[in-house]
Amino acid sequence: MPPRTDVRPRRRLPLVVTADVDLLDDLLRLAAAGGTEVEVAADPAAARARWSPAPLVLVGSDQAQPCLRARLPRRARLVLVGRTGAVDPGWEVAELIGAEHVATLPTAEPWLVDRFAECAPQQDAVARVVAVLGGRGGAGASVLAGGLAVTAARARLRTLLVDADPLGGGLDLVLGWEQLEGLRWPALADADGRVDPPALVQALPSRGDLVVLSGDRGDPLPLPAPAMAATLDAARRGRDMVVIDLPRQLDDAAVLALQAADRVFLVVPAELRATAAAAQVVTSAAPHCTDLAVIVRGPAPGRLKAAEVARALGLPLAGTLRPEPGIPRGLERGEAPAATGRGPLAALCQRIVADLTGQQVEGAA
Repeated sequence: MPPRTDVRPRRRLPLVVTADVDLLDDLLRLAAAGGTEVEVAADPAAARARWSPAPLVLVGSDQAQPCLRARLPRRARLVLVGRTGAVDPGWEVAELIGAEHVATLPTAEPWLVDRFAECAPQQDAVARVVAVLGGRGGAGASVLAGGLAVTAARARLRTLLVDADPLGGGLDLVLGWEQLEGLRWPALADADGRVDPPALVQALPSRGDLVVLSGDRGDPLPLPAPAMAATLDAARRGRDMVVIDLPRQLDDAAVLALQAADRVFLVVPAELRATAAAAQVVTSAAPHCTDLAVIVRGPAPGRLKAAEVARALGLPLAGTLRPEPGIPRGLERGEAPAATGRGPLAALCQRIVADLTGQQVEGAA
């Protein structure tokens, strides 16, 4: 297989080098306040590969001598960090390892927050947002949303999958993630204002580049619009792609998501009654989005063509999905849709992600 040349480079994160758990907790807190994530290395051996590329390196006082012995290359923006009352960092060792600054906590906390903020993602580097809704119940919108999120994460895009359907049963089930620890919507229902992106990512169930904000199996609760607005704001600032699974009955939170979406896909089975039901969804959704297209899912028991469905709804045809008997069986086994990179669903998801982000996604080898 040829080397990948079409994947966007990952954003370089500040590097923290320390084995001091308490110091690390302090620095993670300050990084979150500065709006950025960090990479962590416990010692110089773990830090070596990331030492030069990192935009900022913070070396704990516990690792100053090990870094000196490791003969790591000199670099700019290197800070030696310690804590008052512990082993205070000093300028003598700082000069030996090439540190430009010595920061002693807690006095230097505001200064460190500013340094982390300089490494935070730029506000104009916002995520692409795609929303999916079903033309009728059981249309397969949640499966498509899960497939899009999985595909984006396979392309090394930092992806957030948002479950906006309180009656959907939880998107964590679609991925087979119901056992993963992390917050669900009920715990975030009171969120308003700005949510810190790194804090949000760390609180939610995640694997690799994919993070999921899902409902749960408790009593269905309406999603507050302020919580949705705060979540989308954090996601657009801290992720590369956001995929939202919407309910057919639009509430205020769903309308906000539609308005934030760059593209919206309506999934409609190739059936006459499904097309009639989807027309009602189009009537309620179309005023809130600028780019709405239909995806027609087979089989077509009456031989209704995808182009006929799109024409009846007055929407552009974004794609079709042939039947895949393996998907329902895989979902029952806890297998995420499109995870293998093979099949009609995976191919459609790969094309949509490429169109949205300009990033090609490889299929399975």
